[in-house]
Amino acid sequence: MNMDNTTLFNVEMLQRANIKLTLKEVCESLSLKGYDPIKQLAGYLISGDPGYISTFQDARSKIQSIERADILAYLLREVLK
Repeated sequence: MNMDNTTLFNVEMLQRANIKLTLKEVCESLSLKGYDPIKQLAGYLISGDPGYISTFQDARSKIQSIERADILAYLLREVLK
């Protein structure tokens, strides 16, 4: 291993990957509980009420670990590419 080279990390890319993974995990948890994940996430993102997201498999904690504005920006970037 060469310790002379600097490793560069793209923080924005890592943040986007984290948001994507979190959304997938939350959607899976909501689906397993019988909820429509799109409607539940839309309700949460519009209202800010965490009650839209089940606590099953820590889905609520996971989604709240990311700012709603960051989630919305990620989704818009994906749609408007």
